[in-house]
Amino acid sequence: MKYRQFANTDIQISEIGFGVWTVATKWWGVTDEEYGKRLLRSAYEDYGINFFDTADVYGNGRGETIIAEALKDQRNNIFLSTKGGYDIYTHHGVRTGHSELPQDWRPESLRRSLEESLKRLQTDYIDLYQLHNARMSTIQSDTVLETLERFKEEGKIRYYGVALGPDIGWEKEGLAAIEKYDVVHIINNILEQDPARAFFPHAKKHHKSLIVRVPHASGLLDGTYDPDKHFDKNDHRNHRPIEWMKAGLEVVRELKPLYEGTDRTIGQLAILFSLAQPTVKSVFPNITNEQNLKEFAEASEKSPLTQEEMDRIKSLWVNGYAKKLAQPFSNSENKPAKIVE
Repeated sequence: MKYRQFANTDIQISEIGFGVWTVATKWWGVTDEEYGKRLLRSAYEDYGINFFDTADVYGNGRGETIIAEALKDQRNNIFLSTKGGYDIYTHHGVRTGHSELPQDWRPESLRRSLEESLKRLQTDYIDLYQLHNARMSTIQSDTVLETLERFKEEGKIRYYGVALGPDIGWEKEGLAAIEKYDVVHIINNILEQDPARAFFPHAKKHHKSLIVRVPHASGLLDGTYDPDKHFDKNDHRNHRPIEWMKAGLEVVRELKPLYEGTDRTIGQLAILFSLAQPTVKSVFPNITNEQNLKEFAEASEKSPLTQEEMDRIKSLWVNGYAKKLAQPFSNSENKPAKIVE
């Protein structure tokens, strides 16, 4: 495993992180909690993953307790990130399908969320605390920033950031967050290159770090998806439009020369695409079993993509597939109804 410098610190985080949403919710097919804990333990012990990202809303708190149960004895050796902002207490986490819960950014609500997360994680500090799918008004709120600074002064958090979402888009929000927060958590992959392309130079300009999720576009870029595949009714991938999936498979066919006959898989190629950006410090693939844990973790040891390979991937997007794969971007004035991760 290779490591990268986190933000403007001497902290080294693994290029591949573990997004705990895969083992704490029913959206990705992992329903055996003991198996999930073994995956978390193996990620650290066998593959050198030291960056674990979760949220209070994942499994209604379970996404935090499962980390404590699996890795409590390694607390000082891992970089722990969680998120807050959804009102899982008043509403008890009840929602229909993947619809969003109400958000509550009042200082007292953020404090309650943080304190409860600390209890579930069985720790007295969190390395990175993120505003979960915050809208523009929250990102720019002086009150919210002052609250986060207070948490930092109290030693309860070390750094704070914004996880953009829940779906693709949020360009203005991302640009604003890069200017004000330590870290911004974005969606980026070969099939969804915008708006991330605007974030990379902005993060470089402001000396900020980015972390990436959805590198495999819900399975299209890791070889697990085909048009005839059926997912469980609770599985997140059921919410991808079928026409988008078909267009994505066209891109996958175009990518074959970049991985077939090489020592890397398409899943590893997809991860390397995001890691080619110096401002990206870690990528969170969806880890659901031992096989893809091994495959994705080993992407870090593969040779970086060449400039020629990057140009080819970018040209597929710019010169044709951008329009076929385009989705309406969400923003603070156009609130989505679904949660991605």
